[in-house]
Amino acid sequence: MKTWTLRGASTSYVVGVPERGRWAELVAWGPHAVADGPSTVGPVGTEHFLPRADVEPLEYAVRGVRYGAPVELVLSGPDGSDELRPTFAGVQSGDELQLEFKDEVRAVWLVLHYRMVGDVVERWVSVHNDSTEELTLHRHDSAAFVIPARGPIRYLWGEWNSEFQQAEVTIERGRFTIGSAQGITGHSYSPFLSVDGYGVQLAWTGSWEMSAEVDTTGQTRIQAGRAPSALGLRLAPGESWVSPKAVGAYSSEGSEGLARVFHDYQRSFSRRRPPKVLYNSWFATEFDVRAEHQLELARRAAAIGVETFVVDDGWFTGRTDDRHGLGDWDVDPAKFPDGLDTFIAQLDEIGLDFGLWVEPESVSPGSTPAAEHPDWILRTDGREPVEVRNQLLLDLSRDDVAEFVWETLDRLLSSYRISYLKWDANRPRLDAGDQRRDLDGRVVANLYTILDRLRAEHPDVYVEGCAGGGARVDLGMAARVDTLWPSDNTAPLDRLRIQRGFLTGYAPHLMSSWVTDAVGTHDGRERSLDFRFHVAMSGVLGIGADLSRWSDDQLKTAQHHIAQYKTIRDVVVNGNVHDLGAGIQYVGADRSVVFLWETGDGNVRGTLPTRPRRVPLVQLDPATNYRVGNEIHSGSYLLQVGVRWDGSTDSNCLVVEALD
Repeated sequence: MKTWTLRGASTSYVVGVPERGRWAELVAWGPHAVADGPSTVGPVGTEHFLPRADVEPLEYAVRGVRYGAPVELVLSGPDGSDELRPTFAGVQSGDELQLEFKDEVRAVWLVLHYRMVGDVVERWVSVHNDSTEELTLHRHDSAAFVIPARGPIRYLWGEWNSEFQQAEVTIERGRFTIGSAQGITGHSYSPFLSVDGYGVQLAWTGSWEMSAEVDTTGQTRIQAGRAPSALGLRLAPGESWVSPKAVGAYSSEGSEGLARVFHDYQRSFSRRRPPKVLYNSWFATEFDVRAEHQLELARRAAAIGVETFVVDDGWFTGRTDDRHGLGDWDVDPAKFPDGLDTFIAQLDEIGLDFGLWVEPESVSPGSTPAAEHPDWILRTDGREPVEVRNQLLLDLSRDDVAEFVWETLDRLLSSYRISYLKWDANRPRLDAGDQRRDLDGRVVANLYTILDRLRAEHPDVYVEGCAGGGARVDLGMAARVDTLWPSDNTAPLDRLRIQRGFLTGYAPHLMSSWVTDAVGTHDGRERSLDFRFHVAMSGVLGIGADLSRWSDDQLKTAQHHIAQYKTIRDVVVNGNVHDLGAGIQYVGADRSVVFLWETGDGNVRGTLPTRPRRVPLVQLDPATNYRVGNEIHSGSYLLQVGVRWDGSTDSNCLVVEALD
């Protein structure tokens, strides 16, 4: 067997092609030592009734090589056959490993692509039609990952206002599938599956599918890719198709270590721009946007230390409610009688950057684009378009629509000093449209092109991705925006649970979090303003409450926490994340930040006698002394005994600094 080893920081991934060259298979995946011995996943014994390919640890299976087990690629031609029998034809190496296979009968090339980034292996495939006939891809996954471990399958589920809920399922034998058919990543599931320190994610912002199957031998195999469509993807003679990336990661430190590996990977394509503390006016004003009132909120925000002021929905012509105005992206002179330039200048005078909300992929039914370009609305021929939240969806698969979206954004960013852009998407893509044009693929490709162009042509603009909460959180978006909005639910206990789920797959620099006055959707127990701040400070801090209703004491509390956040935000967004049970520890080069929360029915009002708890910390040098507030302790003490947490508070934020 020919083998190739991809070597990461602490992980090796070994792939091989057997002697007859009919497929590629996993040889080993895990700590470096696994590459030094025989296969850790190959079957033993003799197969009966099934072909050998059905039990081998195949990296990418096609119909025609595998029959009774799941496959990643099903392709058909005019002859009605869906069989493909490619054989190994060559290898290319360099920045990436390419294993090339060719089916001589169909004249089809299949290339398996690999690239190691840190301890993450990126995988994708390309298919080239070298024949004279049109072919159709019916199933077209990016990769399959054989998992060299057994255990529960962990995943993230949710719905609007309760995204990123952690769950697991144990399968003795059988198949577990999650995905989205909504043309968007979706609230229901995150494209993430893990088993005992091994994890797989998919970099795709359209419809997708991931499956974990435990076969009859007990082997777990995870498939990831775009969701198959009823009509398939057409591949004309001479054309190629390239899948999105699926990524696999391993950590010997279990699910927490796996999260840290994914965090490091996501930081590799981050611009590493320190997040500024923002204020967003939505909860204070909703659609009642008036320059004078916005400026009053801005002055209060600046006084407590906010750095960026974001005007949310309601700033443009005709936007008096959610039924009107969307798509008419001109500043409403009734709301900004002196012009938006004047308002931005006033913000500048009080030391605030300016940010703006947009939702450029949708329009109101009565908007100018809907009236002048009805062909731009996504619809199925002969049917009325599906209206969701009083919105129609533009057909972003069309190049003229993509150009309209780009020109809208470019005009706004070129006309005004906008340093922060909140890009929202408040509805799914439900109309079938013309599936023969690979609608899902073209929409996502144009979305990515616009986001990439934003980053290239307006590099100083900080971009937040949002979709009715957390319906657009995936690696494809994480590579193209600076931060993401996990949920519209900002109530403290609900939000804490959402954020803990978010951090299992996504890095803290991507976790935008606000302090508001919201009451919990699921857990409405009261928590202090300190608690709310400590939840929001564990990500990218923002304020969304109506500051005109806050008392002087509340404003002083906010000022204190914002000042502290500015001294610790570099550790929060860049540090190693450890779940302490009672809280979270972010570990930086020479200091740690520790957040502690009382999430139970404990003595949060201090009305009962109690004893202080100790919360042991992690990743400290036992021989080094550390300052924790006014106390100094050895690293060994903090590791074995922990930091003191008085029971009279419902949360705390501690900075643990190493002493010379």
